Amino acid sequence: MAARIAVVADRIAWEERRLIEAAPEHGLRMEWVNDESLTLGAPEAPSLDGYDAVLVRSRSYTRGGLIAGLAEAGGLLTVNSAPAIHACENKAALRSLLRAAGVPVPDFRLVLSRKDFERAVAELGTPTVFKPVFGGMGKRVTLLRDADTASSVYDYVEDLGHAFEQACLLEPYLGGVSVRCMVVGRDLVGAAQFSSGGTDWRNNAALGNSTRAVHQDPGVQKTVQAVVDVLGEGIYGVDLFPGPDGYLVNEVNHAPGFRGVATATGADVPAAVCRHLTAQLSGRRG
Repeated sequence: MAARIAVVADRIAWEERRLIEAAPEHGLRMEWVNDESLTLGAPEAPSLDGYDAVLVRSRSYTRGGLIAGLAEAGGLLTVNSAPAIHACENKAALRSLLRAAGVPVPDFRLVLSRKDFERAVAELGTPTVFKPVFGGMGKRVTLLRDADTASSVYDYVEDLGHAFEQACLLEPYLGGVSVRCMVVGRDLVGAAQFSSGGTDWRNNAALGNSTRAVHQDPGVQKTVQAVVDVLGEGIYGVDLFPGPDGYLVNEVNHAPGFRGVATATGADVPAAVCRHLTAQLSGRRG
């Protein structure tokens, strides 16, 4: 009988559809479970009854870790693990964790107030990048080209943001090139360089900027393995910036989109995910 996998997400996007379609070839049955319909808390939650594993694909930077923690407490195999998701969803905590382990990350300042902000801009200068601690897909990430613009941008954060939205990072602008790596288990299944262009300065895969495959770069391989050593095996989108002394880890996404990398490299990410889940289930049964 095929193992049943709950694909927990707020919606079925391109990635979730490809995963569900690929599952039968690998002896799996994947089913979408809306992350707004779980009502977890009971030791044996009816909403997850009968599933062998939970694949957390929630895009929410609140729901994913909460769902993973309660699913694990109920005895289910959960990918990614709750500790890994909690680390990924908080950019400040992730960078501190990686830096403590010797993994290179960009310089940054945590901004919780206007006083923080003004001091951080003075220390880092401009241009700098201003981004939320909790968030993804390039949303609310702002390039501050000069001090006057910086002050005006912070007005919006101060006046319109809720408490958790006011937690931000300021970091040096490192240019228009980044590398997105798709990691499954411990394996780098595909890596592509994204370059900004046109009217948008951000080099985010979700924005559809230009790409080229860089899978075989030994620096990429080394950095990705260092990240997995810290977070443990899982399914990650690891974003890197090239630096003068090697790659810097910008972010790690716990529910990564992989359409851009798959298109640029030809990597069969759904097959890799299915193999990883099968191996994890076999390990628990063994």
